[in-house]
Amino acid sequence: MKSSRPRPALRARSLAAILALLAAVPLPLRAESVGEVSTVWKLIGPNHKVVVEAYDDPRVEGVTCYVSRAKTGGLSGAVGLAEDLAEASIACRQVGPIRMREPLPQQEEVFSERLSVLFKRLQVVRMVDVRRNVLIYLTYSDKLVEGSPKNSVTAVAVDRATPITLRR
Repeated sequence: MKSSRPRPALRARSLAAILALLAAVPLPLRAESVGEVSTVWKLIGPNHKVVVEAYDDPRVEGVTCYVSRAKTGGLSGAVGLAEDLAEASIACRQVGPIRMREPLPQQEEVFSERLSVLFKRLQVVRMVDVRRNVLIYLTYSDKLVEGSPKNSVTAVAVDRATPITLRR
């Protein structure tokens, strides 16, 4: 009579296959909180504040983007129902040797973050200026405010010894 328990070798191969699949699935990019300042005191719930978060570019080693944005407090902010303002500022800097993990697309969303329960997201897009060997980062909100999306742009010049190659 055969046992219905899996053999150890089969179990180890199955576990290895599952771990390989999990490693291949990209995890959502997480912001690293750098700091915050309170802008309005609230009696109930957290204060309104401006937060500064750091994001490492997932395809470009050695580049970190710092995004500052308003964060709504109060009771609605405490329970996650507040709608944050569609304003942000970005500064990306070289924080180590720059190395592209692979050829880059001409333009790509690097990361985004929800700013409200419905529809509004803060987006950061990387563009490549091959002629000048520069990485350009644009942040904007996908909700239109008074007819124009609020936006901010920054650029990181890459040493000519490290040419930026584009994905074909």
